[in-house]
Amino acid sequence: MTAPQTLVLKTHRDRGNWWQSPWIRRVLLCVPVALVVLALLDVFGQRPVTSTASGAAARLTVYAPTDARSGLVYAARFRIDARRDLTHANLVLDPGWAEGYTVNGVAPQPLTQASADGKLEFGFGHVQARRHLTFWLSLQVNPTNVGRHRQDVRLLDGSHLVAEVRRTITIFP
Repeated sequence: MTAPQTLVLKTHRDRGNWWQSPWIRRVLLCVPVALVVLALLDVFGQRPVTSTASGAAARLTVYAPTDARSGLVYAARFRIDARRDLTHANLVLDPGWAEGYTVNGVAPQPLTQASADGKLEFGFGHVQARRHLTFWLSLQVNPTNVGRHRQDVRLLDGSHLVAEVRRTITIFP
């Protein structure tokens, strides 16, 4: 019996073409396995990193991951250590803190909350010298937020820049 006219024995029975090699299938099967192993080794990250900036009036510390996976829920910590009285302490967060995120909560509740040019602004009022204020922002990464994003944080006393932390975050799918 002969093969039907629509079949070519070299391709359909003998798998004689280079792209039908069993080694190509094995390599392609190793790609998802390698991704799983890398994720288990925490290569794609989510460990928090501490970033600090100091000025004459205060020190600003940001504790949050610089690498994250889609769907990750985490809390970013912002600590203001006042060296002198801050009469109108404001934290200004770049758009990278809000775009593609779900904000689950803030603690303590700031006195004021605003948005200007896509930046989040949180006002805390008076912070006494030699005291500190810790602010928590609970976030969840949305699955559509893949890529690198700027997440700079500025500490202002009124309109005067006190300290600025420059950072970026990389979101993996």
